[in-house]
Amino acid sequence: MATFTAEVFQNEYLPEGATEVNAVVTVTSSGTGGVVASGPASVAEMIIIDSSGSMDMPGTKMVAARRAAQAAIDEIVDGALFAVLAGNTGAQVVYPREPGLVPMDERTRAEAKQWIDTIRPGGATTLGAWLDVARSMFLTSGARQCHAVLLTDGKQEGEPPAALDQALSAADGVFQCDCRGIGEGWVVEQLRRISTALLGTVDIVADPANLAADFGEIMRNSMARGVADVRLRVWAPEGSQVRFVRQVAPQVDDLTGRGIAVSPLIREFPTGAWADESRDYHVAVAVPIAPIGSERLAARVELVVDDQVQAKGLVRAVWSENTDLTTRINPSVAHYTGQAELASAIQDGLAARRDGDERTATLKLGRAAQLAHESGNDATIRLLQKVVDIDDPDAGTVRLKRQVAAADEMALDTRSTKTIRVHKEP
Repeated sequence: MATFTAEVFQNEYLPEGATEVNAVVTVTSSGTGGVVASGPASVAEMIIIDSSGSMDMPGTKMVAARRAAQAAIDEIVDGALFAVLAGNTGAQVVYPREPGLVPMDERTRAEAKQWIDTIRPGGATTLGAWLDVARSMFLTSGARQCHAVLLTDGKQEGEPPAALDQALSAADGVFQCDCRGIGEGWVVEQLRRISTALLGTVDIVADPANLAADFGEIMRNSMARGVADVRLRVWAPEGSQVRFVRQVAPQVDDLTGRGIAVSPLIREFPTGAWADESRDYHVAVAVPIAPIGSERLAARVELVVDDQVQAKGLVRAVWSENTDLTTRINPSVAHYTGQAELASAIQDGLAARRDGDERTATLKLGRAAQLAHESGNDATIRLLQKVVDIDDPDAGTVRLKRQVAAADEMALDTRSTKTIRVHKEP
């Protein structure tokens, strides 16, 4: 049986006149059992492979895409429903050959692999249309836990720009989607929009030879999720207001705009399906001014599955004149505030660099280097060093490199939201 626990890390002491309370809530799940425990027939998987004309230039991308799709097929457990789509000008169902999704077994696995080998490139990249077809098929599958992996090497074309936003709005809550870009011709912002809206991940696979291993890992992670549609429920008392709710580990994902009001004082935020794992959420609440010595409950954070509360944590506010208490910065809150700023600094810096604003790019990427250094985020430092020369990480002094490989810039952009965990102290 799956169990959830919630721990709250904060400095609850506020100085006179303070009106904002911050806390990091760590949620840990165990015993989820993967899709076998949840019932494979309630799980549906979709593999969406870009088969537009650009996938034939060079031909190694199409070959790698077929192998990656077959590697993902190997990781889907027997009994789970699945289908394979080829995305070009529209989306064609490669397998199954009859309408709908089919259960995975020895026969369907072998047939799917054979049909994947028949995918040939041609046509445009209509990302919105691909998502619409996937959504329609998921809705008719009857599965509770739906997930797709989408691969492209290009940017949206062959359909109105608004088609992607419309498809994402319709797909919200229907399925999760992990996105991968191969090569250097795709647009990070477009795939990030998809992965953010559909509670997935985004990354670049610069070398086609690494694509099969990446797809296999994505599907193994999906098969490990045994609890579908977990929600973070936040209650704030009358007079208070939730300023934001962010997932801050294992990656930064602002959930604030996705909150659904279930009552005047309660909002729920989707977190998708869970395996045995731990995630951190930063919750900020605006509270009314209170006299010194006052105490109040600023928020109650609960994990909800099928409308049943599985775990909860309390966020408190205590007004004090003791500066030793009120000036403490909780390590978890400080760390993840910095990690969120780090992601923004990288994205803003790269955008400025692309626009030719070298001054802003240098300032933003310098701040990113400083934040990464302070938090010990060595992976981000290594990515930054391919885009800037870091002269003084403590001061955030950097120089823009004149020659930067497009793949290196895209890797820094896509991985800007990945965070490192902090050692928490109550």
